[in-house]
Amino acid sequence: MPALRQFHPFGVQKEGKPYVGLRDPFMLVKETIVIPAKAFSVIQRIDGESSAEEIANTTGAPPDRVVDLLQRLDSVGLLWGPTSKRLEAEAVARIKSKGVFPIRTTGSLGENSEDCREQIEVWFAETEDPEFDSPIKAIVAPHLDYDRGWPNYASAYFGWQDVQPPDRVVILGTNHFGNGDGVVLSTIGHSSPLGICPADTTVVGKLEERLGEGVTIDFLDHSVEHSIELHLPWLQYCFGDVPIVAALIQNPIIEMIDDDGERTSIDDFVVALQEILNEGGGETLFVSSADLSHVGQQFGEPRPVDEQRQFDVERHDREMMAKYIGGDADEFVAAMKWNNNATQWCSIGNMAATLKLVQPDSIELIDYRQAVDDRGIALVSSCSMAML
Repeated sequence: MPALRQFHPFGVQKEGKPYVGLRDPFMLVKETIVIPAKAFSVIQRIDGESSAEEIANTTGAPPDRVVDLLQRLDSVGLLWGPTSKRLEAEAVARIKSKGVFPIRTTGSLGENSEDCREQIEVWFAETEDPEFDSPIKAIVAPHLDYDRGWPNYASAYFGWQDVQPPDRVVILGTNHFGNGDGVVLSTIGHSSPLGICPADTTVVGKLEERLGEGVTIDFLDHSVEHSIELHLPWLQYCFGDVPIVAALIQNPIIEMIDDDGERTSIDDFVVALQEILNEGGGETLFVSSADLSHVGQQFGEPRPVDEQRQFDVERHDREMMAKYIGGDADEFVAAMKWNNNATQWCSIGNMAATLKLVQPDSIELIDYRQAVDDRGIALVSSCSMAML
């Protein structure tokens, strides 16, 4: 009963004929498999519920060709099983031996620290001071690319420019491409062109002790995730190479595959982290790395995004943000469940977890934006908020 791991298909033309490439987001091996487009129907049947013989019978493909395809997929780690498990373990060992995740998405900000700082200064100069009277305990800020998202990054981080560096920053991100259906904790630091934010090994170590290996079993998910890294330059501009606790938080609307203790629930993570931070003392600031709605044809909707769709999305976003600003994380999640997350917010989990961890006296919406491409293929909304 072969089952495919997650992959990203992409179109290829070869000698005038259509092919489909199967890209492994983790790139466990350097090879990418390319198959004839007509063979993609076979790929769609490799779902863990059919044998090779049944796949051949259903699709009409020659059995020996199906077996050959399965062997090729297995060789590059695209099938669940011993091969992919071995390749994942080797990838984790390589990453941990370096002790830090390399620069990936933040390289778009500039080639070196000086260029990055200059760009952030330009963006801050174009941003209005939100002028809060109370200290900011936490922020909600996007993980959009900087070209589209910089106004909300800048307005969220504006109030931390002249603040004494905290002992640590907890960054809660979204698991866009990984395999984990529970909280996934990073045990190493993260890099940007401005430097390296090391992991707060004391807090991370205690989390591992209390929560067990389930909280790090999908550690590799961090290697393909951008929602943590994109915040590093802003934190480093404000605080230097501050220690971080970085975790990817699952969508609470989707039930965990099996609540057997092998993965970590949001509530278990929140309770453990609260206790550890209270015991350890020091100052902790929090970042919820959150984009909001994802609509349009790029995200599976049938029509391009027009002005009416933009209006409807903003109305829905503001209703859900009002629920969030009300300060009750459970009510916020319940509202999202009730409407079945109609506009595909991607960060409900880390927003709710941040709210439970911080328990702010008040929450202020600083800014709200919609990023729409020229053809109306996609709209992604984001906001900046401060928890006081």
